[in-house]
Amino acid sequence: MSDPELTSTAFAEGAAIPAKYSCEGGNVSPPLAWSFLPDDTRSLALIVHDPDAPSGDFVHWLGWNIDPEPGGLDEGKPAPAEGANGRGELGYRGPCPPPGDGIHRYFHELFALDHDLDLEPGASREQLENEMDGHVLAQTCLVGTYGRP
Repeated sequence: MSDPELTSTAFAEGAAIPAKYSCEGGNVSPPLAWSFLPDDTRSLALIVHDPDAPSGDFVHWLGWNIDPEPGGLDEGKPAPAEGANGRGELGYRGPCPPPGDGIHRYFHELFALDHDLDLEPGASREQLENEMDGHVLAQTCLVGTYGRP
């Protein structure tokens, strides 16, 4: 079986994320598609973060209990359960690096899990990672970039 893959019709691996998906645009989540998940995958979790943020690794989106069957999430569609992003809000927060801070990398990490997670909405990245511990069957990552002059 092939390794899991995560792709987007909005941007390619290592390419620029369109402004539409940033704080300068509509701040909507990009479309994501996955394939080649393990057969025993029961749910998915998603962590989108910017390790290049001046304040440290900034969380842009936490989602879990995502149904693997549709093979993706449409543009702007929330995850069934979402945690707190770096601004303390639920849901997606698009790329928004400080002007002049150069190009930042945005990691879209997808985890195939053997069961649904029992987490309250608004959970932190640490809580999500702790709950996933021992239940990750496979993972994949799509990296996009964004910068503001």
